[in-house]
Amino acid sequence: MKEIDSAKFEKAKVYAEEYYSKIGEIYCPYFQEKIAFNAMGLEHLKFKGRNRARSPLDQYVRLRLISLASEIISKSHTLQGLLERKNFEREKTQGKWQSTLRQISYYEFVAVIKRTRVRVIVKQVEAGRKYFWSIIPFWKMDSIGNRKLHNGNPEED
Repeated sequence: MKEIDSAKFEKAKVYAEEYYSKIGEIYCPYFQEKIAFNAMGLEHLKFKGRNRARSPLDQYVRLRLISLASEIISKSHTLQGLLERKNFEREKTQGKWQSTLRQISYYEFVAVIKRTRVRVIVKQVEAGRKYFWSIIPFWKMDSIGNRKLHNGNPEED
């Protein structure tokens, strides 16, 4: 596995965090509504799951692509993939964190921008607000040649 220079990584991380904090929300023509760029999406770019950080190289690649995510969402008129499943979501109820089984929808938008092939995932928990979840560089193909929305668990992809 390739290593990433720590100074280069820190510079990309600071830039991405500043850029991300300024987005707020983006109008998506496909949904005809605004998609939030909240703390959960940024955290997902840095962590695979609760207290499980992504490798610095994985974070670096995703953080460098963050500007493409807002561009893809703002121009998307076609949905390329949809995955619906039940999953445990952490939520704060009566002052305590707990995991509750919820219906989750993952919406996939695919684009090639500036010679970079990426997938952007928008997440919706039950009938709640849709929000940016992930940007995934390149995509995997299954044995038949079909694009895969996820590589196993979209909570970690």
